[in-house]
Formats: sequence, C-alpha cells, structure tokens
Amino acid sequence: MEDRKRAEEDRKRAEEDRKRTEEYWKKRAEEDRKRAEEDRKRAEEDRKRTEEDRKRAEEDRKRTEEDWKRTEEGWKRTEEDWKKRDEEYRKRAEGWKQMREAFRKSRERTDAIVRDVWKKMEENDRRMGYLDNRFGELAEHLVAPGIKERFNELGYHFGSMAEGGYKIFGDKGKIKTEIDLLLENDETIMAVEVKVKPAVKDVGHHMERLKILRAYRNRYNDKRNIMGAIAGAIFGPAEKKTTIEAGLYVIEQSGDTMKINMPDGFIPGKW
Repeated sequence: MEDRKRAEEDRKRAEEDRKRTEEYWKKRAEEDRKRAEEDRKRAEEDRKRTEEDRKRAEEDRKRTEEDWKRTEEGWKRTEEDWKKRDEEYRKRAEGWKQMREAFRKSRERTDAIVRDVWKKMEENDRRMGYLDNRFGELAEHLVAPGIKERFNELGYHFGSMAEGGYKIFGDKGKIKTEIDLLLENDETIMAVEVKVKPAVKDVGHHMERLKILRAYRNRYNDKRNIMGAIAGAIFGPAEKKTTIEAGLYVIEQSGDTMKINMPDGFIPGKW
C-alpha cells in the first residue's frame, strides 16, 4: 500500500518536473526567439546605418570631387586673372610713366607761364601802386573840390577839410596811420580813403584807420562821431557791397566829379 502511494507521489513529482522543464524550455525558446528577433532588427538597423553611411560616404566623395574640381577651376581662373592683372599693371605702369613725363613737361610749361604771369602781375602791381600814389596825390584835385558839398547835401555841413593826408603819429614819432581826406564839423568827423580801384581788403584797412582815429581823438576828449567813406574811380560790385555792409559811404567817379552812392536802407556806421 505504501509502495503504491510512493509510486504515485513519484509519478506526480515526475509530472511536475516534466511540466517545469517544459515551461522552462518554452520560456528559453521564447526568450531566444525574442533575442534572435532583436538581433535581427539590430542587424537590419546596422545594415541600414551602414547603407546610409555608404551613401553619405559616396555623397562626400562626390562633393569632395566637385570641390576639387571647383578649386582647380578657381586656381585656373586665379592664374588667368593674375596674368591679366600683370599685363594690366605693366600697361598701367607704362601709362603712368608716360603721364609722369607729360606732367613733367606740363609742369615746366606751367612754371614758365606762372613765372611770366607773376612777372606781369608784379609789373601791374608796380603800375597800380604808381597809380594809387598818383591818385592819392591828385585826390585833392579829383575828390576834394566837390566832396564837401556832396556830404553837405546830406545834411552834414562840414566846415573844414584836411587835404593832402592827415597823419596820426604814435608815441615814438612813427606814423600809425594816414587818412587821405578828413572832413569835420561840430558833431562829426568824416575820414575818406581814396583808391583808384578799391579792393575788399581796403575796407578792413580803412575800418582799422577809423579805430585808430577814434582812440587818438579820445585821448583829447573829442567825443564827436567818427564816420568813414571810400572813394574810388573804379568800384567793383563785390567791393561796393562790402563797403556798404561795413557802414562806409561809397564815393564813385561820375564824369568829371564824384557822387555818393547811398542805397535805400543804408545806415552809416559810427566809431
């Protein structure tokens, strides 16, 4: 009886061992199948990656080949450009050489012309200086006779006029300035500068004379108004405009006499 029970228990244990063994091998087989599937997938992915790497390598090879071709073409173009530039530089250098030679000759001609012009200008300056001196000497005869009457017509009523040049001396006895004509009354002193052809710079020079005259008269407590005028045989538009804007009277030659040109709105300056 006991033997039968033990046999039955052995059978059951054997059956359980068989089932466990069968389940184990089933699990192992399933795990092996899954691992094999995963290995297959990884192998497929590796194959795809390898294929992609091959394609990229092929593309890189093609790009490298194209780059080398472009580089080679670039070097060829650069070499051609340098050859062209060398030729251009050679031609340009030759052109510069010719230009320098032409410029040298032109400068020599220009220098000769300038020397001739300067010589003529110096001669003209000498003549103009001579004319200025002569006109200053003749101011008494050309300007003086009628200028007092012209100003008196404007209401100044000058009683006296210093002719032949009114000189102001400095402390050391040197002449500080000289005024061609000086007209005076109880209220006003009119200083007139006489020029053949007044220049713009003459306006500034005369204004400096007026400042010196003002300072000189202040030393003697002379408070009369000091005014100015420029007389000229030939007055250019720019010189006339500058004189008027400075508040100086313009005295122009009119036939055998002189006239005062006083435009509308003109306000004479006072020093």
